[in-house]
Amino acid sequence: MSPLDRQEKIVTGDVFLRSSIVSEAQKRLAKTPNRTKTMKRNLFAIAAAGTIALGGFAVAQPEDGPGGKGGWHRHGNPLEHMTETLKLTPDQQTKVQPILDQTKPQIVAIHREAMEKTKAVMDKTMSQIRPLLTPEQQQKLDTMRKAHEDVRNARKELHDATKE
Repeated sequence: MSPLDRQEKIVTGDVFLRSSIVSEAQKRLAKTPNRTKTMKRNLFAIAAAGTIALGGFAVAQPEDGPGGKGGWHRHGNPLEHMTETLKLTPDQQTKVQPILDQTKPQIVAIHREAMEKTKAVMDKTMSQIRPLLTPEQQQKLDTMRKAHEDVRNARKELHDATKE
């Protein structure tokens, strides 16, 4: 199994984990009394959105950074894609590659900055929501965040192992 196949399998598992958490929460919400149902649903929706957003943060991390084999975020080699789509000549490929190489570090930097800002906003959001939750809900939220962190760490370990 190639490293890309393993990463796709982990990403698929992460999506399944998040959808399972949402499904379980929806089942529990269906059993709550009507007067608290709306509030709990709204709080959970915000928490789930935060978890999913942080999941996106983990998925979108660049693999190897500028110049590395995965620096273009699982989209493959843009030159290969352009060559196939636009039928670039070898001369055009030679001229396009340096432009792409020059752009890559800028894109990676912009992406990292955006992900850091997103994480900061989500952390602040969760710190405001957490006090509104019951102790049981706080524990469940902590479990969801821990599961997300475990998936993120597993992805990082897989990435580090495939770099060696």
